[in-house]
Amino acid sequence: MGNLQKDETKSLRKKHIGPSCKLFFKEDPLKIVRGEGAFLYDENDTPYLDCINNVAHVGHCNRDVVEAGYKQMQVLNTNSRFLHDNLVLYAERLATSLPGNLSVAFLVNSGSEANDLALRMAYQHTGNKDVITLDHAYHGHVVSLIDISPYKFNLPGGKGCPEHTWVAPVPDIYRGKHRTGTGLTEHELGSKYASEVDSIIEKMADKGRAPAVFIAESLQSCGGQVIFPDNYLGEVYKSVRAAGGIVIADEVQVGFGRVGKHMWAFQSYDSSLVPDIVTMGKPMGNGHPIAAVFTTPEVAQSFSATGVEYFNTYGGNPVSCAIGNAVLDVIEKEKLMENAVEVGNYLLTEFKQLAGRYKCIGDVRGRGLFVGIDLVKDKATREPDTALAKKILTTLKEKHILIQTDGPSNNVIKLKPPMVFSMENAKHLVHNIVQVFDSVEN
Repeated sequence: MGNLQKDETKSLRKKHIGPSCKLFFKEDPLKIVRGEGAFLYDENDTPYLDCINNVAHVGHCNRDVVEAGYKQMQVLNTNSRFLHDNLVLYAERLATSLPGNLSVAFLVNSGSEANDLALRMAYQHTGNKDVITLDHAYHGHVVSLIDISPYKFNLPGGKGCPEHTWVAPVPDIYRGKHRTGTGLTEHELGSKYASEVDSIIEKMADKGRAPAVFIAESLQSCGGQVIFPDNYLGEVYKSVRAAGGIVIADEVQVGFGRVGKHMWAFQSYDSSLVPDIVTMGKPMGNGHPIAAVFTTPEVAQSFSATGVEYFNTYGGNPVSCAIGNAVLDVIEKEKLMENAVEVGNYLLTEFKQLAGRYKCIGDVRGRGLFVGIDLVKDKATREPDTALAKKILTTLKEKHILIQTDGPSNNVIKLKPPMVFSMENAKHLVHNIVQVFDSVEN
């Protein structure tokens, strides 16, 4: 199936695919026909270094993952109303990677579905309906999640903040409400941001309401690759729980060892941090649609107390679980978490050195293979440089390197490559970015 000319593909897409489904590089979109490792290939077999695909976690078309799905598909694929070893063994394996008593799994098909289910659990467990979310957050594309995603509801065409959604400032210490350069330590800044959530809880109480849940990506992606102060989540979790709510760690984009030193990104702040619910998705199946919600027996029991059965046709099917298990095997076998530490540290070190060399680099931040470069017009004012970010994106594409930009001003270069991204790939990326910066500033 296929073999259309690129213009034919573009024409059919315009005719049959909804116009709100956007393409990368919309002025000159790429036609990608295959992938391998950290590379994508166009119809002319031109390789592009993929620095953005956090879905192909263990590399595009990883042979072990493909083989696992193929073998299981030859034997059986059915829903989870039958007993099957793949589901229970996979759930047990994931549970052992989580802290505390996060031991009960609900397998679903996407990160959006996982976050929607997590909200339902929070509403049922607490009896409350109010949600505290972070500014610029994005948690999924279904209605319940658009309502708690300022990244969507605050955009032109969005409907604004719903009554039961409360938006806390994102704890971005570079360009947020409370920032570096003011004489405060990172810990003090974390406490200031946590106190913003306390204020929201007080405002809720004035209305006779209380939080159902606080939800946050453990590292905020769409908000501009934001790393929180280490004490922030711990202080917020304590306040929300004291007010009768529970907390969700959204690991859909940043989980499965991306931060390198830990399997789950929330663990990188404080080893004692334990959410009430953890949601997983994107990298979980290396491109295969599988996601999950993990929670405690107490929350799971509250959810079942209504007597309404939860059933998911495809969630937890034998093929999905075989693929998910193979992804975990590859992470371990190929030591991809260790690779994330080594390559991620190299990228951060190199980009921070470049920040001292180029006036357009305002901030460099990241953990493991999750890196952001904040571009500015002026280092003193920190005014974002959106135009420069777009130019770098376009120029690197011409050099066959794929990056993305994001953040409220779309001025942050974000890097979330497959975990097989090698030191050679990293050096190639840095070399080419240096060339682009040289052409801009010289």
